[in-house]
Amino acid sequence: MTQIVALVGSLRAGSTNRQLTEAAVQHAPEGIELTVFDGIVDLPFYNEDLDGDTPPAAAVAFRQAVADADGLLLVTPEYNGTMPAVLKNALDWASRPFGSSPISGKPVAVIGSAFGQYGGVWAHDEARKAAGIAGAKVLEDVKVAIPQSVVRFAETHPREDEEVVGLVRGALTALADAAGAPVAA
Repeated sequence: MTQIVALVGSLRAGSTNRQLTEAAVQHAPEGIELTVFDGIVDLPFYNEDLDGDTPPAAAVAFRQAVADADGLLLVTPEYNGTMPAVLKNALDWASRPFGSSPISGKPVAVIGSAFGQYGGVWAHDEARKAAGIAGAKVLEDVKVAIPQSVVRFAETHPREDEEVVGLVRGALTALADAAGAPVAA
């Protein structure tokens, strides 16, 4: 069983990105277990002074979740042309300790939705860039950007949108393949 951990960049309960993640959890291909790590809200802003011999418990739990995962799915909206601070902060915590971080070599895919006409692609590009610099094995070819999400999902949850389900399943399959555990599409 391939273990994928999802990090949702929006903390809002009704977020279309949270709904997109719910669709991914519900429709994950056989052989993939997708879990959402909601604890990124508890991470303090990264500060090397906090990251000594006894890092914060939230950071320890987060790093362990990343280390235990076969891959990461970053689900992000776009705030002012970039990813939300909570997601960037999580990537900062995952990037340490330098040289032996839990994200090092880990397959990472970025997906998301946004209100605008491009579906948050600037935020997705920034998330890919930050994850790559942190040492992750970024799946550059996985591009799931759902535009005009508030309108598109006003009446229909993403889990009921066949196109979205197919795109999300494709992203998860690519993650499993990159982790060395191919699954049937």
